[in-house]
Amino acid sequence: MKILAIETSCDETAVAIVEDGVNVLSSVVATQIAEHRLYGGVVPEIASRRHCESIVGVTDEALLQANMTLDDVDAIAVTYAPGLIGALLVGVNFAKGLSLAANKPLIPVHHIRSHIAANYIAHPQLKPPFLCLVVSGGHSHIIEVKDYTDFHVIGRTRDDAAGEAFDKAARAMGYPYPGGIEIDKAAQQGNKDAYKLPRPKVDGCEYDFSFSGLKTAVLNLLHNSEQKGIEVNKVDLCASFQHAVCDIVAEKTMHAAETTGYKNIVVAGGVSANSGIRARLTEECKKRGYQLFIPPLKYCGDNAAMVGSQAYYEFLKGNVAGLDLNAVASLPIDEV
Repeated sequence: MKILAIETSCDETAVAIVEDGVNVLSSVVATQIAEHRLYGGVVPEIASRRHCESIVGVTDEALLQANMTLDDVDAIAVTYAPGLIGALLVGVNFAKGLSLAANKPLIPVHHIRSHIAANYIAHPQLKPPFLCLVVSGGHSHIIEVKDYTDFHVIGRTRDDAAGEAFDKAARAMGYPYPGGIEIDKAAQQGNKDAYKLPRPKVDGCEYDFSFSGLKTAVLNLLHNSEQKGIEVNKVDLCASFQHAVCDIVAEKTMHAAETTGYKNIVVAGGVSANSGIRARLTEECKKRGYQLFIPPLKYCGDNAAMVGSQAYYEFLKGNVAGLDLNAVASLPIDEV
Protein backbone atom coordinates (compact mmCIF):
# COMPACT_ATOMS: atom_id res chain seq x y z
CA MET A 1 0.00 0.00 0.00
CA LYS A 2 1.43 3.37 -1.07
CA ILE A 3 0.49 6.35 1.09
CA LEU A 4 1.14 10.01 0.30
CA ALA A 5 1.71 11.66 3.68
CA ILE A 6 1.65 15.35 4.62
CA GLU A 7 3.21 17.00 7.68
CA THR A 8 2.69 20.71 8.55
CA SER A 9 2.40 20.73 12.34
CA CYS A 10 5.06 23.39 12.97
CA ASP A 11 7.69 24.92 10.68
CA GLU A 12 8.52 22.14 8.19
CA THR A 13 6.41 21.57 5.11
CA ALA A 14 6.94 17.89 4.38
CA VAL A 15 5.49 15.33 1.98
CA ALA A 16 6.55 11.69 1.57
CA ILE A 17 5.35 8.54 -0.12
CA VAL A 18 5.69 5.42 2.01
CA GLU A 19 4.92 1.84 1.05
CA ASP A 20 3.56 -0.63 3.62
CA GLY A 21 4.72 1.48 6.54
CA VAL A 22 8.46 0.89 6.13
CA ASN A 23 9.60 1.52 2.54
CA VAL A 24 10.18 5.24 1.91
CA LEU A 25 9.80 5.94 -1.81
CA SER A 26 10.34 9.68 -1.43
CA SER A 27 10.65 12.24 1.36
CA VAL A 28 10.80 16.01 0.83
CA VAL A 29 11.10 18.65 3.57
CA ALA A 30 10.99 22.43 3.11
CA THR A 31 12.28 24.02 6.30
CA GLN A 32 11.61 27.52 7.59
CA ILE A 33 14.36 27.61 10.23
CA ALA A 34 16.37 30.43 8.63
CA GLU A 35 13.38 32.79 8.64
CA HIS A 36 12.20 31.99 12.16
CA ARG A 37 15.76 32.38 13.44
CA LEU A 38 15.35 36.13 12.81
CA TYR A 39 12.70 36.20 15.55
CA GLY A 40 14.31 33.79 18.01
CA GLY A 41 11.62 31.13 17.55
CA VAL A 42 8.69 29.98 15.44
CA VAL A 43 6.18 32.70 14.52
CA PRO A 44 2.89 30.83 13.95
CA GLU A 45 1.44 33.25 11.38
CA ILE A 46 4.60 33.15 9.28
CA ALA A 47 4.74 29.36 9.53
CA SER A 48 1.18 29.04 8.22
CA ARG A 49 1.83 31.36 5.28
CA ARG A 50 5.00 29.53 4.28
CA HIS A 51 3.14 26.19 4.36
CA CYS A 52 0.58 27.67 1.94
CA GLU A 53 3.37 28.77 -0.37
CA SER A 54 5.34 25.51 -0.24
CA ILE A 55 2.90 22.63 -0.02
CA VAL A 56 2.04 22.25 -3.71
CA GLY A 57 5.69 22.32 -4.79
CA VAL A 58 6.78 19.92 -2.07
CA THR A 59 4.00 17.49 -3.03
CA ASP A 60 4.97 17.66 -6.71
CA GLU A 61 8.60 16.98 -5.79
CA ALA A 62 7.67 13.98 -3.63
CA LEU A 63 5.67 12.45 -6.49
CA LEU A 64 8.49 13.18 -8.94
CA GLN A 65 11.11 11.55 -6.72
CA ALA A 66 8.94 8.44 -6.39
CA ASN A 67 8.27 8.44 -10.15
CA MET A 68 4.55 8.37 -9.42
CA THR A 69 1.39 10.33 -10.10
CA LEU A 70 -1.48 10.87 -7.71
CA ASP A 71 -3.33 8.04 -9.44
CA ASP A 72 -0.62 5.62 -8.25
CA VAL A 73 -1.22 6.52 -4.60
CA ASP A 74 -3.58 4.35 -2.53
CA ALA A 75 -4.36 6.82 0.26
CA ILE A 76 -3.67 10.33 1.58
CA ALA A 77 -2.44 10.78 5.16
CA VAL A 78 -2.01 13.99 7.13
CA THR A 79 -0.94 15.14 10.57
CA TYR A 80 -4.08 16.64 12.15
CA ALA A 81 -2.94 16.95 15.80
CA PRO A 82 -1.24 18.25 17.87
CA GLY A 83 0.64 21.35 16.69
CA LEU A 84 0.22 25.00 15.68
CA ILE A 85 -3.42 25.24 14.67
CA GLY A 86 -2.88 27.46 11.64
CA ALA A 87 -0.06 25.30 10.36
CA LEU A 88 -2.06 22.09 10.87
CA LEU A 89 -5.04 23.56 9.01
CA VAL A 90 -2.96 24.10 5.88
CA GLY A 91 -1.98 20.44 5.74
CA VAL A 92 -5.41 19.11 6.71
CA ASN A 93 -7.28 21.16 4.14
CA PHE A 94 -4.79 20.37 1.40
CA ALA A 95 -5.02 16.67 2.21
CA LYS A 96 -8.83 16.79 2.14
CA GLY A 97 -8.67 18.43 -1.26
CA LEU A 98 -6.35 15.73 -2.60
CA SER A 99 -8.52 13.00 -1.10
CA LEU A 100 -11.67 14.39 -2.70
CA ALA A 101 -10.10 15.13 -6.09
CA ALA A 102 -8.34 11.76 -6.39
CA ASN A 103 -11.05 9.73 -4.61
CA LYS A 104 -8.54 8.30 -2.14
CA PRO A 105 -9.07 7.39 1.53
CA LEU A 106 -8.04 10.07 4.04
CA ILE A 107 -6.01 8.90 7.06
CA PRO A 108 -5.69 11.20 10.10
CA VAL A 109 -2.40 10.81 12.00
CA HIS A 110 -1.33 11.99 15.46
CA HIS A 111 2.03 13.79 15.37
CA ILE A 112 3.59 11.98 18.35
CA ARG A 113 2.47 8.60 17.05
CA SER A 114 4.34 9.50 13.87
CA HIS A 115 7.56 10.26 15.73
CA ILE A 116 7.41 6.82 17.31
CA ALA A 117 6.73 5.27 13.89
CA ALA A 118 9.97 6.75 12.52
CA ASN A 119 11.61 3.81 14.26
CA TYR A 120 9.63 1.32 12.17
CA ILE A 121 11.28 2.78 9.09
CA ALA A 122 14.76 2.77 10.62
CA HIS A 123 14.38 -0.60 12.34
CA PRO A 124 12.00 -2.87 10.36
CA GLN A 125 12.53 -5.63 12.94
CA LEU A 126 11.00 -3.46 15.69
CA LYS A 127 7.47 -4.45 16.67
CA PRO A 128 5.29 -3.56 19.66
CA PRO A 129 5.08 -3.92 22.56
CA PHE A 130 7.92 -1.70 23.79
CA LEU A 131 8.66 1.30 26.01
CA CYS A 132 9.19 4.63 24.28
CA LEU A 133 10.76 7.87 25.47
CA VAL A 134 9.42 10.80 23.42
CA VAL A 135 11.53 13.96 23.68
CA SER A 136 10.75 16.92 21.44
CA GLY A 137 10.24 20.66 21.43
CA GLY A 138 6.71 20.42 22.75
CA HIS A 139 6.48 16.96 24.27
CA SER A 140 8.26 14.76 26.80
CA HIS A 141 6.58 11.43 27.51
CA ILE A 142 7.30 7.89 28.58
CA ILE A 143 4.83 5.69 26.70
CA GLU A 144 3.95 2.03 26.69
CA VAL A 145 3.42 1.18 23.02
CA LYS A 146 1.21 -1.87 23.40
CA ASP A 147 0.41 -2.09 19.68
CA TYR A 148 0.78 0.11 16.60
CA THR A 149 -2.34 2.09 17.55
CA ASP A 150 -2.57 1.32 21.28
CA PHE A 151 -0.66 3.66 23.59
CA HIS A 152 -0.53 4.15 27.35
CA VAL A 153 1.20 7.24 28.75
CA ILE A 154 2.90 6.47 32.07
CA GLY A 155 4.98 9.65 32.36
CA ARG A 156 4.78 13.17 30.95
CA THR A 157 6.19 16.63 31.52
CA ARG A 158 4.36 18.81 34.01
CA ASP A 159 5.70 22.06 32.54
CA ASP A 160 8.36 22.63 29.88
CA ALA A 161 9.23 19.88 27.44
CA ALA A 162 12.90 18.93 27.10
CA GLY A 163 13.31 20.66 23.74
CA GLU A 164 11.57 23.78 25.02
CA ALA A 165 13.96 23.92 27.97
CA PHE A 166 16.94 23.52 25.63
CA ASP A 167 15.77 26.38 23.41
CA LYS A 168 14.93 28.74 26.27
CA ALA A 169 18.23 28.12 28.04
CA ALA A 170 20.10 28.59 24.77
CA ARG A 171 18.34 31.88 24.08
CA ALA A 172 19.27 33.15 27.54
CA MET A 173 22.91 32.28 26.78
CA GLY A 174 22.78 34.20 23.50
CA TYR A 175 22.62 31.29 21.08
CA PRO A 176 20.46 31.52 17.94
CA TYR A 177 17.30 29.50 17.29
CA PRO A 178 17.05 26.52 17.30
CA GLY A 179 19.09 26.56 20.48
CA GLY A 180 19.12 22.87 21.30
CA ILE A 181 21.55 22.16 18.49
CA GLU A 182 23.84 24.96 19.67
CA ILE A 183 23.89 23.65 23.24
CA ASP A 184 24.68 20.16 21.97
CA LYS A 185 27.64 21.45 19.94
CA ALA A 186 29.02 23.55 22.79
CA ALA A 187 28.48 20.82 25.39
CA GLN A 188 30.89 18.52 23.59
CA GLN A 189 33.70 20.98 24.38
CA GLY A 190 32.71 21.83 27.96
CA ASN A 191 33.06 20.49 31.49
CA LYS A 192 29.78 18.89 32.59
CA ASP A 193 30.74 19.21 36.27
CA ALA A 194 31.51 22.94 36.15
CA TYR A 195 28.08 24.10 37.32
CA LYS A 196 25.78 22.39 39.82
CA LEU A 197 22.27 22.35 38.41
CA PRO A 198 19.11 20.74 39.88
CA ARG A 199 17.39 17.55 38.74
CA PRO A 200 13.76 18.48 39.49
CA LYS A 201 11.29 15.75 40.44
CA VAL A 202 7.52 15.62 40.72
CA ASP A 203 6.33 14.38 44.12
CA GLY A 204 4.15 11.32 43.87
CA CYS A 205 4.68 10.90 40.12
CA GLU A 206 7.83 8.87 39.65
CA TYR A 207 7.78 8.86 35.84
CA ASP A 208 6.76 12.49 35.23
CA PHE A 209 9.23 15.14 34.06
CA SER A 210 9.74 18.75 35.13
CA PHE A 211 12.25 20.81 33.17
CA SER A 212 11.05 24.29 34.12
CA GLY A 213 13.10 24.40 37.33
CA LEU A 214 16.25 23.36 35.49
CA LYS A 215 15.71 26.07 32.88
CA THR A 216 15.03 28.64 35.61
CA ALA A 217 18.24 27.64 37.42
CA VAL A 218 20.21 28.50 34.26
CA LEU A 219 18.42 31.85 33.90
CA ASN A 220 19.06 32.72 37.56
CA LEU A 221 22.71 31.74 37.26
CA LEU A 222 23.15 33.99 34.24
CA HIS A 223 21.35 36.94 35.85
CA ASN A 224 23.18 36.65 39.17
CA SER A 225 26.55 36.37 37.42
CA GLU A 226 25.79 39.46 35.33
CA GLN A 227 24.81 41.46 38.41
CA LYS A 228 28.01 40.45 40.22
CA GLY A 229 30.23 40.97 37.19
CA ILE A 230 31.21 37.29 37.08
CA GLU A 231 31.94 35.83 33.67
CA VAL A 232 30.01 32.67 32.82
CA ASN A 233 31.77 30.00 30.81
CA LYS A 234 28.96 29.29 28.36
CA VAL A 235 30.55 26.12 27.00
CA ASP A 236 30.78 24.65 30.50
CA LEU A 237 27.23 25.79 31.29
CA CYS A 238 25.98 24.06 28.14
CA ALA A 239 27.76 20.87 29.15
CA SER A 240 26.34 21.04 32.69
CA PHE A 241 22.83 21.75 31.43
CA GLN A 242 22.88 18.93 28.88
CA HIS A 243 24.29 16.54 31.46
CA ALA A 244 21.40 17.39 33.80
CA VAL A 245 18.82 16.72 31.07
CA CYS A 246 20.54 13.42 30.26
CA ASP A 247 20.45 12.42 33.94
CA ILE A 248 16.73 13.17 34.15
CA VAL A 249 15.57 11.35 31.02
CA ALA A 250 17.89 8.38 31.56
CA GLU A 251 16.87 7.90 35.20
CA LYS A 252 13.14 8.12 34.47
CA THR A 253 13.29 5.87 31.41
CA MET A 254 15.41 3.18 33.03
CA HIS A 255 13.23 3.20 36.15
CA ALA A 256 10.12 2.83 33.99
CA ALA A 257 11.72 -0.06 32.07
CA GLU A 258 12.71 -1.85 35.25
CA THR A 259 9.24 -1.45 36.73
CA THR A 260 7.25 -2.43 33.63
CA GLY A 261 9.62 -5.16 32.48
CA TYR A 262 10.22 -3.91 28.94
CA LYS A 263 13.54 -4.87 27.37
CA ASN A 264 13.08 -2.97 24.09
CA ILE A 265 13.56 0.77 24.61
CA VAL A 266 12.68 3.22 21.84
CA VAL A 267 13.52 6.94 21.62
CA ALA A 268 11.60 9.35 19.40
CA GLY A 269 11.16 13.07 18.74
CA GLY A 270 13.37 15.95 17.68
CA VAL A 271 15.50 15.93 20.83
CA SER A 272 16.40 12.28 20.16
CA ALA A 273 18.98 13.81 17.81
CA ASN A 274 20.88 15.16 20.82
CA SER A 275 24.27 13.44 20.99
CA GLY A 276 24.36 13.46 24.80
CA ILE A 277 20.98 11.78 25.16
CA ARG A 278 21.80 9.20 22.50
CA ALA A 279 25.12 8.34 24.15
CA ARG A 280 23.71 8.22 27.68
CA LEU A 281 20.77 5.98 26.80
CA THR A 282 23.04 3.71 24.78
CA GLU A 283 25.28 3.35 27.83
CA GLU A 284 22.43 2.75 30.28
CA CYS A 285 20.71 0.18 28.05
CA LYS A 286 23.97 -1.66 27.46
CA LYS A 287 24.51 -1.96 31.24
CA ARG A 288 21.11 -3.58 31.64
CA GLY A 289 21.05 -5.72 28.53
CA TYR A 290 18.23 -3.73 26.93
CA GLN A 291 17.83 -3.30 23.16
CA LEU A 292 17.83 0.40 22.22
CA PHE A 293 16.18 1.78 19.07
CA ILE A 294 16.82 5.37 17.95
CA PRO A 295 15.96 6.77 14.49
CA PRO A 296 18.70 8.21 12.27
CA LEU A 297 19.04 11.99 12.41
CA LYS A 298 17.01 12.55 9.21
CA TYR A 299 13.96 11.01 10.89
CA CYS A 300 14.35 12.67 14.31
CA GLY A 301 12.94 16.04 13.29
CA ASP A 302 9.55 16.62 11.69
CA ASN A 303 9.15 14.79 8.38
CA ALA A 304 6.35 13.16 6.42
CA ALA A 305 7.93 9.71 6.08
CA MET A 306 7.11 9.01 9.72
CA VAL A 307 3.53 10.16 9.06
CA GLY A 308 3.26 7.73 6.16
CA SER A 309 4.58 4.92 8.33
CA GLN A 310 2.07 5.42 11.15
CA ALA A 311 -0.72 6.02 8.62
CA TYR A 312 -0.31 2.48 7.30
CA TYR A 313 -1.06 1.01 10.73
CA GLU A 314 -3.91 3.46 11.34
CA PHE A 315 -5.46 2.38 8.04
CA LEU A 316 -5.18 -1.30 8.92
CA LYS A 317 -6.98 -0.49 12.18
CA GLY A 318 -9.78 1.23 10.24
CA ASN A 319 -8.92 4.78 11.28
CA VAL A 320 -10.10 6.67 8.20
CA ALA A 321 -11.54 10.20 8.23
CA GLY A 322 -14.21 11.98 6.25
CA LEU A 323 -14.10 15.46 4.75
CA ASP A 324 -15.24 16.85 8.10
CA LEU A 325 -11.77 16.18 9.53
CA ASN A 326 -10.50 19.18 11.47
CA ALA A 327 -7.13 20.15 12.94
CA VAL A 328 -6.67 19.91 16.72
CA ALA A 329 -4.00 21.98 18.49
CA SER A 330 -3.73 19.74 21.57
CA LEU A 331 -4.64 16.06 21.77
CA PRO A 332 -3.16 13.32 24.00
CA ILE A 333 -1.66 10.40 22.11
CA ASP A 334 -3.95 7.92 23.84
CA GLU A 335 -7.18 9.85 23.21
CA VAL A 336 -7.24 9.72 19.39
